[in-house]
Amino acid sequence: EFVVPSPSNTFVTTTTATASPHKSNKTQHLGSAVGTTTMKISVLAATLLASQSNLRPYSVRAFTAHRNVVAAAAASASRTSAPRYGPTSLVASTCKMSTTADVDVATADDATAASANNPLLENTSLPKFQSIQPSQLPPAMTSILSQLDASFASLESSLSAKLAGRDPSSSSSSSSPISYDEVLPALEKMQHPLGYAWSIASHLNGVKNTDELRKEYEANQPKVVQASMKFGQSKVLYDALSSLRTSWETADEEAATSSFLAAQRRRAVSNTLRSMTLQGVGLPVGSPEQVRFNEIKLRFAELSTAFSNNVLDATKAFGLTVTDPSDVEDVPESALAMWAEAHRRFLVKEAETEGDEEKKKEAEGMEVDAAKGPWRITLDGPSYIAAMQHMPNRDVRKKVYLGYLTRASEFTASEAEAEAEAEAADNKGEETKEEKAPIGKNNVLIIEEILKLRKEMAGLLGFDNYAEMSLASKMAPDVASVTNLSNLILEKALPAAQRELAAATDLARATGGPEYSESNLPKLMPWDTSFWVERLKEKTFDLKEEELRPYFALDAVLKGMFGLIERIFDVEVRDATGTVEVWHPDVRFFTLHDESDEGKHIASFYLDPYSRPADKRGGAWMADCLGKSEALGFDVPVAYLTCNGSPPVGDKPSLMTFREVETLFHETGHGLQHMLTRATVGDVSGINGVEWDAVELPSQFMENWCYDKPTVYGFAKHYQTGEPLPEEMFEKLKEQKTFGAGMMACRQLLFGMMDMELHSNFDPNGEETIFDLQRRMAEIYTPYALPVEEDRFLCGFSHIFAGGYAAGYYSYKWAEVMSADAFGAFEEVGLDNEEGVKEVGKKFRETVLALGGGVAPMDVFKSFRGREPSPEALLRHNGLV
Repeated sequence: EFVVPSPSNTFVTTTTATASPHKSNKTQHLGSAVGTTTMKISVLAATLLASQSNLRPYSVRAFTAHRNVVAAAAASASRTSAPRYGPTSLVASTCKMSTTADVDVATADDATAASANNPLLENTSLPKFQSIQPSQLPPAMTSILSQLDASFASLESSLSAKLAGRDPSSSSSSSSPISYDEVLPALEKMQHPLGYAWSIASHLNGVKNTDELRKEYEANQPKVVQASMKFGQSKVLYDALSSLRTSWETADEEAATSSFLAAQRRRAVSNTLRSMTLQGVGLPVGSPEQVRFNEIKLRFAELSTAFSNNVLDATKAFGLTVTDPSDVEDVPESALAMWAEAHRRFLVKEAETEGDEEKKKEAEGMEVDAAKGPWRITLDGPSYIAAMQHMPNRDVRKKVYLGYLTRASEFTASEAEAEAEAEAADNKGEETKEEKAPIGKNNVLIIEEILKLRKEMAGLLGFDNYAEMSLASKMAPDVASVTNLSNLILEKALPAAQRELAAATDLARATGGPEYSESNLPKLMPWDTSFWVERLKEKTFDLKEEELRPYFALDAVLKGMFGLIERIFDVEVRDATGTVEVWHPDVRFFTLHDESDEGKHIASFYLDPYSRPADKRGGAWMADCLGKSEALGFDVPVAYLTCNGSPPVGDKPSLMTFREVETLFHETGHGLQHMLTRATVGDVSGINGVEWDAVELPSQFMENWCYDKPTVYGFAKHYQTGEPLPEEMFEKLKEQKTFGAGMMACRQLLFGMMDMELHSNFDPNGEETIFDLQRRMAEIYTPYALPVEEDRFLCGFSHIFAGGYAAGYYSYKWAEVMSADAFGAFEEVGLDNEEGVKEVGKKFRETVLALGGGVAPMDVFKSFRGREPSPEALLRHNGLV
């Protein structure tokens, strides 16, 4: 589960963010460790300056830290309601928005005319999803980019004149300095049409992926990357922002930082300067270095999109039909029903492919029998996890496991490429323009190229490796700090993991029959582990996951979660489904209302809750639909919350696993930071401008409430009888929280350090392969479970090869220190102390959720807790103390 950066930020992001269904465990700045059971987050002087300013020492310039901003910002946020912008406000009933632009932007009659019938150009309202077609993307991009090019040229001309001491409107001299409003707000206004249209295309590419959309998206992506590079490498813009920062540094520091608005502007300017540095603004114009840098950026966009598409295609391509009832003995009824329905859908799809309408109608009307089958197992999250945890047949588990671990690798690429070539041959002649050779379906080759290019790009900017470049915009000061944190947690987690696996192995030996005897199976294989860990959990707690699902119907869970939000944040969530256009009938829409401000509508969000393996990427994520921005006149932020939970089957509603409940709370935490922001500078509102290794704080914080009794009993009611979850089941659920925590922690540490090693010490041109490195890191972090020869996990590691987590996956553990410590504040006042919980919740909202990226995350945390973070709560919550 993860967060997607806003595509409408100052520089348009072109990274396609995707997710793999890993359980997210996360953490924050840990500079040094003290002792073996406790760890103090020590911030050395240089690190403190870097974290406060959101700059590294080798960035453009060190931004002077402002000591008074946190208290002033928190006070300002707590006493000031969200600003209203009069006619430019987003109206609650229609979510209509309008913007005003003071910049002299070029207008085009054709763009105005096109906006009347192209919904991608109608950027003053929520997206009209039911009207959007892939064919509308090219003309929208042509119109937008043409106007944007003219607008930016005009802005550069104006700024150049001012930097030279001339009046932009005449040739006369002028001593008027450049103002903030002339730079970032002006830039934000002119970039909004591109951010709006491209974010819709990116979103639909993840949740409603079609061949036509994929084709248009890939064709237009290079144009968006080039536009982004033009902004990022503008020396005029860089000089203007530097001039602003210099003028602020010479002003009265206390006066300049006494307001939250001033703090936001400073952070926005510093962040943008750092971003421009990392986008190559320092490279000489037209130099071989700049040309090569830009070539790499364009290639990155192609490779990351291809990587993501390959994973999706390989996931869709796999299917294993099971017909023997003995193979599914004791499998939960919900899993059988899901697999039986998947088999019916497969028959329908097969008939469609064959063009057999009679066969299709027969399949559509067939009665699904969960008990008799047949059953079809796929690689989408709910299906795969159910197979790994509950399928008793080892051979079936092995096939499904290897199917998942070899996605988009050399094991699957040949067949996929052959099918693609056949399809291309069938379509030959339809395209008249020359097309580039396809990248291919083997992600091994893509990974190797990405790693080489990242190393080369980092070198062009003066970094020793890509990890250094990545950490330049994060809280962690260096690779050593990340390694130290990982090893500190490993010291506690590894012995626990080894004990957990030993217990599962003992159970398999005792109850699994001859095939699990030590002589036949010296150690459990990877496709055995989840199955026997689940059996051990059932035996230990006398509780099966299937017994819990009837108490976790989606509608009830939503109602309970919304009750928690109202209880601790004084915000009411209202169902507004049907009032806006959506991309799929399953999608729902909600509005947030501030109870402390007479029920004012302050935010909205879409929820896409279910797995759709045919056209939706796996995992779970939150993304920015619209952000709060005074420059644009957007007062009501809107978020996308996307999950891949268990869909309804037959006449049963969506009955969630507890893991799916946690995931929903997690993504809602991300959404709350976006939606409850009080920051009004677009570049630092909500999740914008928050360091990557701190952005998981609110999401992981929300997961803790899944074990809070008042919260759980707010939704845990049997979907048929309405009876509450039995007390003894809740107690067992709480006891399960730390079950398997050792193996889970080690697994996340492996992912994080494997990512960091690939981007720091690994030589992509050396003899060691990426899979050699994977095994080498597994020997350190999961020595009890080394990868099998066929393991190609990296080929599906979309977080780091098609998302924003390259040399940043450690962020999950990094931020978890802060999230656990933040929840500790509620534990200290007593979770049964309603008034105390409300008071702490109010403070959490006024700091962590309200300040967004307008204040450095360490300062935000200290304003909430009154001190730096400590890992004691994390270790305690994970049962590792």
